[in-house]
Amino acid sequence: MGPLLVVIFLLVPVVEIYVIIQVGQIIGPFPTLALLIIESLIGAWLLKREGRVAWASLQRAVASGRLPGNELVDAGLVLVGGTLLLAPGFITDVVGFFFILPPTRPLARRLLIWLLVRRTARLTARAEWVARQQAGPRGSARGSGRPSNRPSRPTRPLVVEGELVTDSDGPDSAGPDAASKHDEGPDNKGPGRVAGG
Repeated sequence: MGPLLVVIFLLVPVVEIYVIIQVGQIIGPFPTLALLIIESLIGAWLLKREGRVAWASLQRAVASGRLPGNELVDAGLVLVGGTLLLAPGFITDVVGFFFILPPTRPLARRLLIWLLVRRTARLTARAEWVARQQAGPRGSARGSGRPSNRPSRPTRPLVVEGELVTDSDGPDSAGPDAASKHDEGPDNKGPGRVAGG
């Protein structure tokens, strides 16, 4: 968008000067100058009138409690259109009239919203692509497309139910009969063995 604006700012004055010269050759220099002055005066009057209308509709929308989307766009179009009408030139005057006149302003609003939506979709797609590239193969394998900053969940330890047999449960505490029974079992591995439950 930046290079396009630079081209527009460089190209528009050159085209305006060319059109003014061509109109001056057709109708003469003084009528051309008078036409430019009349267009600027009409632009100033329209800017004042339509600016009041746009401000009043914006205030009504805010007072009613709804989001003033169209009203804000209309106010911006009136401001830009009035500025273009005050600038000398025929092409800027045509664009200014298109932005500021009530019959053509809805068309300009739709065109502006369409351009903004398209630009936003393009920027969102580019940001998602950059995020996928930064995530690398692991991020693309996960299918998220975005790098995750969340720490991984700790795994739960494996819990095995059982009973711990210690020396206090051994042969000294239960007498010789318990010792002989204790030695008969195949799971006897000595003190501290775990008997599975």
